[in-house]
Amino acid sequence: MPRVQVALLPSTLRDIDLSGSVAVVIDVLRATTTIIHALAAGAREVIPCREVEEAFAARDRLGADECALGGERHGLLIPGFQLDNSPFSYTSGTVGGKSVVFTTTNGTRALAACESASAVVCAGFVNRSAIVDWLKSDGRPVWIVCAGTDGLVTAEDVLVAGGIAVGLLGTAPSGPMSVAEVESLDPARGDACALAVQFYNAHGLTDALRLEAMRTSRGGSNLIENGFDRDIARAAEDSRAGLDIVPEFRDGRITVI
Repeated sequence: MPRVQVALLPSTLRDIDLSGSVAVVIDVLRATTTIIHALAAGAREVIPCREVEEAFAARDRLGADECALGGERHGLLIPGFQLDNSPFSYTSGTVGGKSVVFTTTNGTRALAACESASAVVCAGFVNRSAIVDWLKSDGRPVWIVCAGTDGLVTAEDVLVAGGIAVGLLGTAPSGPMSVAEVESLDPARGDACALAVQFYNAHGLTDALRLEAMRTSRGGSNLIENGFDRDIARAAEDSRAGLDIVPEFRDGRITVI
């Protein structure tokens, strides 16, 4: 059984040596969920970029016919991009056989924060079982990294982190914990894994509980305000058929292992 730790925000990793570990990056609403959809729909690769200008440069380098520009800023489509950050936008018709050049407010930055790890994979609820199975077979120490929103802890990412930790370690501890309590946690506290497991056991074991927690979370509230409620419902689906893949970030690109 691998050793499992949780980072509530990427910023807490600044002084941590990730070499020898697998980093599991979560931005369930919506970057990592959308990356999973893009690759499952037949995208050749996803190229994450921190900045919009970097994405346009990558498009020019690859050629406009060979790629699709996707992502968001503050939840909305970026001017000049073909695709937003909704998983429903990434179909075989829009991304099949193409490189997806992708930039988001939080998720792509979280990937960059984990580059020193021996392996970096992307997780959400939709591929949770595939991620857990792969981590078990891999055996290296695991850091589960929550992207957060604008530097703040987000309950939806902690919920996925807890679900992955439960899959690896088992179900204890348990007890009540609210969305508001999670989002007020000190991100530097050392018991983040136990707290994530506790939160998942309280809010992640049924479809209804999981969706309710994600809709009332910081990230969920932002999406509802922008009219993306159905994206939350899709992101809350646990281990969805057809999305059971393990996307790996290596050498500046994300592909399926």
